[in-house]
Parts: sequence; C-alpha cells; structure tokens
Amino acid sequence: MEKKIILSEKEMPEAWYNVLPDLPEPLPPVLNPATKEPIKPEDLLPIFPRSLIEQEVSSEKWIEIPQEVKKVYSIYRPSPLYRAYEFEKALKTKARIYYKNESFSPPGSHKPNTAIAQAYYNKIEGVKRIVTETGAGQWGSALAFGCKMFGLECTIYMVKVSYEQKPYRRLLAQAWGAEMFPSPSDRTEFGRKILKEDPDCPGSLGIAISEAIEDAVKHDDTKYALGSVLNHVLLHQTIVGLETQKQLEKIGERVDVLVGCVGGGSNFAGFFLPFLPRRLKGEEIRILAAEPKACPTLTKGLYKYDFGDTACTTPLLKMYTLGHNFIPPGIHAGGLRYHGDAPILCHLVNLGIVEARAYHQIECFKYAILFAQTEGFLPAPETAHAIMAVVEEAKNSSEEKVIVFNFSGHGYFDLSAYQAYFKGELKDYEYPEDKIKEALKQLPDVDI
Repeated sequence: MEKKIILSEKEMPEAWYNVLPDLPEPLPPVLNPATKEPIKPEDLLPIFPRSLIEQEVSSEKWIEIPQEVKKVYSIYRPSPLYRAYEFEKALKTKARIYYKNESFSPPGSHKPNTAIAQAYYNKIEGVKRIVTETGAGQWGSALAFGCKMFGLECTIYMVKVSYEQKPYRRLLAQAWGAEMFPSPSDRTEFGRKILKEDPDCPGSLGIAISEAIEDAVKHDDTKYALGSVLNHVLLHQTIVGLETQKQLEKIGERVDVLVGCVGGGSNFAGFFLPFLPRRLKGEEIRILAAEPKACPTLTKGLYKYDFGDTACTTPLLKMYTLGHNFIPPGIHAGGLRYHGDAPILCHLVNLGIVEARAYHQIECFKYAILFAQTEGFLPAPETAHAIMAVVEEAKNSSEEKVIVFNFSGHGYFDLSAYQAYFKGELKDYEYPEDKIKEALKQLPDVDI
C-alpha cells in the first residue's frame, strides 16, 4: 500500500457541497436580536457581500467553485491523504489510520479554503478592504494571503494573548500585506471600553469579532469576513471532505470513524459533511469532535441562542455556547478558544449524529510529539486535539477499523508552545463549572 494517496489537479472537485438541503431536520433560523424574528438576508449586507449571503441560505445542493478560486486553490490543492503506518505501529493498534494533510497551503492550514473564496466574492462586488479577527493567527494569515491574491487590503484584530504568544503567524500575515492589531485595541469604541474595564484583558475571539464588525460597518468600502462558524464558511471547507472521499475510493477503503478538532467547527465540518448523506442512509460511520477542556463548548455548553461576539452586535445563532462573555484561559490551542460553535455542527451534535469529547492540552502535546516522531509532521496544538481523539479510538479498537482525521495545520509557528511542553511549563486547565454557569446566566432570553 502506498504511503500517500494523491489526486491530480484535474481531479479537484468542481463544486462545494451544501449540506442544508440534506439535513434530517431544518437548521434553526438565525434571529434578529432586536425583534427575535428570523433575520432577513438584506440585514447582513452592511457586513457581507451579497453572493456570500446567498450561499449562507442557499437550498442548492452543489455550488460551483469559480475558476478564479480554483486557480489559487491549485497552489496547494488537492492535498494528499496519508496512511499513518508508523504511528499505527507506535500505538500497537489494529486500526488503520489515515490523515488528510491540510498543512501544505501557504499559511499552513485549512483556512485558505474559505479565505480565498471570500476574498474573491468580495473583490467581484467592488469591496476594497476586508476586516476580520483571528485567534492563533491561522485565519488571519489565511485571509491576508487570500486578500493579497485578489488585490484587497486586509485588517486583522488578533486576540492579545495569541498576538504575544504567536508572533510568527502575525509576521506571516504582515508579509502578505495585512495590518495587525492586538485585541482589545484602542482603535474601536468597544476595544477602548474593554481596556478601560480591564487594562490587562487577554482578549477573546468574541471581543475581536466585535472590534472587526465595528470597523467594517463604519467604512463603506469595507466588509467583514469570518473564518469559521457560518454556513458559507463550512460550505467552502467541504472541498476537504470531497477530496478525502475520492482518495479513499481510489484505494477501496470504507471509513468507520471521522475525527477532527473543533474551535468554531469549519475544518471538522468541511471534512465530515460530504460523508453525512452516507451516514443518514444507514452506513455505520461515527463522527467524533475533539475540543479542549479549557473551552468545552460542545461538552459543557448549552444549546441555546446566543450572540457570536461579546459586544452583542451579531445576529442570534442557535448553538452550543459557553456564553458570549466567556473569556478563555490562554491555552496554546488558540484556534479552539471560541465560546460557541458552527450552528450546523451544533445541530448535528444535538441530533446525536456527531459525538464530542474534551481533552487536556498536556496529553494532546504528548501524542502530537509521538505523531511527529513517527510521521514527521509537527501538528498545530489545535490539530493535536484531533490526534488525541484518534489515539483514544485506536487504542480502544480490538478490530481493524478505519479511522480518518483531518490534519488541519502544522505547528511550525507554535514552537514556543512545544518549548513550554518540553520545559514542563504547560499547565492543564479545566474551566470551572461555576464560571460556566455564571456566563450562561447572561444568555439572551430566546426560546424557539
């Protein structure tokens, strides 16, 4: 058996897969926070281009990938699927483990799959600048890359703790021309308000989103872009799962377990959603989400309507949430520190189709190192959570099941985190129940 399964550029999918028409139950509507009524597409025009709003609510099962987008995709797509032979041996497992390697993109993760698409759709509608937030810097650097490919300006509010922990992703985004600011910042009214209340605030994705949206709505030539959570983001990421299906078919493998890490849900959902119709038709495919115990959204959050940001400027989304005021601890998996998750993913968890587990960061780093020592690739701290779930599945497997996971990004810009691990300086943190309950008390009063 070959080590890696490769598709040619001609085999790249021609269209993204839209799961909305295939869901077993309709997705709960997005609500206007003022009226508590379903939001109208035109309400989103101040922050998103019309084409992306149309994708957000589309009932079309397939949405064609524009040639201009495919041209940029071809820099790194299709990405290879690997058989983890040496990792299997180290685990002494009968399971066959495969990983879809999304680390070959210029920014080193899955994020450009939507960043390129969003930059393209903004460009053709005359937008001059895109503003966004970023946690660990994966999304920020990806959007900077996408904007540069289509000649757009890019402004990024980076969660302050990650801005300080992860300077190299910040520098990478700046190399592609983006302007970067630690969030909370003094550039926005909301940022100044947070700093006045807590000058040492480490920031959160919720705060950074609030700053980015405020910036976008104040400038006519600017739109906002989100790197996860929303339907159109998950749509663009389905290219990952569609390629994976083709690669498994090439070698005659049938998957038993699909695994991915979850912060907002885009890499994981884009990976497993193309397999969902088979699961709904009766195939025994388990779908497993891995998240940090420091930010246990799916495992300890409530399935309620909540804001996507701290300033309460976004529409209300039905999702598992820890509360929009949640301030996460500064664990190194910065991309997994969001208070909510994608509504599509949360809907499928609520229906019992997707399982979720939470892990401490030290055990994740331990197996990330083992993966690097056997397979060669050093995982991002976020990806390490998926690897931890794979290890748990493989070690508990007494049969030759096929486990496939999304290797969502490399860890070469996270070496300070690995240094802390080697020095014994990493700390496990399990978010206290009382703090979660306190944050959940401030959820909006909506019951649909």
